[in-house]
Amino acid sequence: MRLWAAQTVSSFGARITREGLALASVLTIDARPFQLGILAALVTGPSIVVGFFAGGFIDRSSKRSIMIAADLLRTAVLMSVPIAAWLHLLRMEQFYVVGALMGGIGLLFDIADHAFLPHLIAREQLIEGNTKLSMTESLAEVGGPALAGILIQTLTAPFAIAVNAATYLVSAIFLGTIEAQEQPAERPPRRPTLLSDLRAGYDVMMGSALLRPLFAMAVLSPLFGGSFSALYVIFAIKVLGLTPALMGITVGVGGIGSLIGTAMSPWLVRRFGIGPTIVIGLAGSAVSAVFVPLASGPLWLKLTCLMIAQLAGDSLAVAALIPAASLRQSIIPRDKLGRTAALFSVAAGVVAVVGTLIGGVLGGVIGVRTMLFIAAGGFYLTPLVIIFSPLRRLKAIPDAAPSG
Repeated sequence: MRLWAAQTVSSFGARITREGLALASVLTIDARPFQLGILAALVTGPSIVVGFFAGGFIDRSSKRSIMIAADLLRTAVLMSVPIAAWLHLLRMEQFYVVGALMGGIGLLFDIADHAFLPHLIAREQLIEGNTKLSMTESLAEVGGPALAGILIQTLTAPFAIAVNAATYLVSAIFLGTIEAQEQPAERPPRRPTLLSDLRAGYDVMMGSALLRPLFAMAVLSPLFGGSFSALYVIFAIKVLGLTPALMGITVGVGGIGSLIGTAMSPWLVRRFGIGPTIVIGLAGSAVSAVFVPLASGPLWLKLTCLMIAQLAGDSLAVAALIPAASLRQSIIPRDKLGRTAALFSVAAGVVAVVGTLIGGVLGGVIGVRTMLFIAAGGFYLTPLVIIFSPLRRLKAIPDAAPSG
């Protein structure tokens, strides 16, 4: 319950960060598409570096302590934005540095969080536990972007980020009250190295016919999602002419969709099984993405298109991600969760950087709307990978990861 409380507060903070940095750069420095592409790449790029080194460190350390330290660091990093604004020193270069640090620290927190949950609840409760965590993620998706838009419009963007920094401090306090003891990691017979940690995660992944398509899913989604997210803010603000508050509300509708997806996911798993639920969710989410670049015409029609994309896309994506995350946590050995998650993050980070840079550059060359159409089309590749794998037939979590 304390982890859940910490995650709730931190999730709201993460949503304000996600919208706030991009909005602040657009509204205070008049950032261009290529600059937003660089910013988005720097937010995701550190996962490449952090992921290389974090896996083994997390597996052999206290996950709770790592999460507390990450929250405190995020508080300090974000506070530099309002301080610089107060001193009239805020520049795009600072947004780049803050984005990179927040991306790296956030990934460290996420990997530790992913590895910490199985220490607190039983294996058969993981789907239920991830569903509850997803519920608060969805609530944050509803309230976070809307709150970010209102705070930015009321306080101005840099000072709204100060409120954001406080959420991470509250999260650290909740985590500090957790008393459950983690199962200590076994001392390795030889001193581990970076290569041995990466190899351990690689061997786990390649040894499972179920993990390999999940890995492909983790790589393809950020490739096209990076291009999409890099251009979404400037498309909504500059092309469609939405105010920050309206954009925040439309993104917040996605949180309602996430809540619906959280409620649907256990039912879909019981009705169709884990694998088919993942396919249904990813395919439906891909179909809904095209409504974003289709948005045009009067204001009500633009908002309707964006809200359809957010509502349907987020609900179906969440319905797929809950069983996918629970499957990973269940079949990966507990003492290798960090290293395997780090490998997933490194690969996702590489392609996300490529995707955001391509999106930013091509968005300025061929147009933001055209690039969003291309990125939306790429989302269809992910469910196709699952369809042509053994995962599509999986009904329930197996006792162990199958080999081969």
